[in-house]
Amino acid sequence: MRYSGFRVLSQGLLGNRGWRPAWRKPAPKPAYDVLIIGGGGHGLSTAYYLAKNHGITNVAVLEKGGLGLGNVGRNTTIVRANYFLPGNSEFYSHSLKLWENLERELNYNVMHSQRGLINLFHSDGQRDAFARRGNAMLAQGDDAVLLDRDGVRKLLPYLDFEQTRFPIYGGLYHPRGGTARHDAVAWGYARAADQRGVDLIENCEVTGIDIEQGRMIGVQTTRGPIRAKQVAIVVAGRSSQVAAMAGMRLPIESHILQAFVTEGLKPCIDHVVSFGMGHFYISQSDKGGLVFGGDLDFYASYAARGNLPMVEHVMEAGMTLMPMIGRARVLRSWGGIMDMSPDGSPIIDKAPVDGLFINCGWNYGGFKAVPASGWCLAHLMATGAPHQVARRFRLDRFATGHLLDEEGTGSQHNLH
Repeated sequence: MRYSGFRVLSQGLLGNRGWRPAWRKPAPKPAYDVLIIGGGGHGLSTAYYLAKNHGITNVAVLEKGGLGLGNVGRNTTIVRANYFLPGNSEFYSHSLKLWENLERELNYNVMHSQRGLINLFHSDGQRDAFARRGNAMLAQGDDAVLLDRDGVRKLLPYLDFEQTRFPIYGGLYHPRGGTARHDAVAWGYARAADQRGVDLIENCEVTGIDIEQGRMIGVQTTRGPIRAKQVAIVVAGRSSQVAAMAGMRLPIESHILQAFVTEGLKPCIDHVVSFGMGHFYISQSDKGGLVFGGDLDFYASYAARGNLPMVEHVMEAGMTLMPMIGRARVLRSWGGIMDMSPDGSPIIDKAPVDGLFINCGWNYGGFKAVPASGWCLAHLMATGAPHQVARRFRLDRFATGHLLDEEGTGSQHNLH
């Protein structure tokens, strides 16, 4: 079924009785060419691009719960391509280009809004760092505008420009940055993958990975064994647990990142705003809620919930930047299980076990990477060679020392 304005209108007049389910509910087959463990944004996009770009349709996505209930629906919806280091820069640039055509390609409204993103800076040193980042973005072919204090005031007049603890010196403006509806992205990829023949198997938890003579031959699940020629582990914060089933120990720690949303308000924040001194970022959803977040909870955990000290920290940062937020009532919060790599950059690579692939280590960048992550992992699985924009995301870089330290905080987990 193709969605269109005419169909929405006609179904409304007919009592909405003609809609069909967005995807099938198939039972798992005994064997597939490819199994993808994880039914989040990255897993679903991988399945879609395997089918669309490479004609591989004998594919199943295995999800222990419902599709899209993990990190893809537990984030602050930001889409951007303002990375600095070679390796990350071209990857996220590629991802943003895919975002810009995604709704047309999937025939699904993912509510991608390029409202612009502004990273504020609060010192001369930060200004120099953001000037370098902006130049790197321009050299990559993306957009960046360095704003002074008056330039920021013109776009963001509601900020507290009088506070002296963290004075606003200016900001780096990324006009093509913005937001998208997180769960709609999962639904759109799921629907598109299903239409190309991919089986989406919900409520099917992987409990073991079968290996014979150094090669992966299939998986054990709560719905029975399934054989496969290739298996991809795409489970975000659960990566270490699933990889352990294949005897692998990944350089990954899982931490909680909280997000918050307020009651619906009249439009007041037109951009995505990031506070350079408090790791606070905020935007306004199409329903009017202010969506914001901050730092990790800074302790390893698999619980999809946060702690009160970090709630207080995020609220303090928000009040420092824009005191007006203090009048809004927070309706709900949630936590995503973040797969944190030592250098702050992801892994898309073959695993040491033949036939097994790994996609993890997305840190703070998982949602915005959904299209390019699936594109590149599908390319790797179909051709056996890494895609050009993901060639640096090797698993062995932690052994060889070829790190992509995007965060600039050193290769230690406790510093991220």
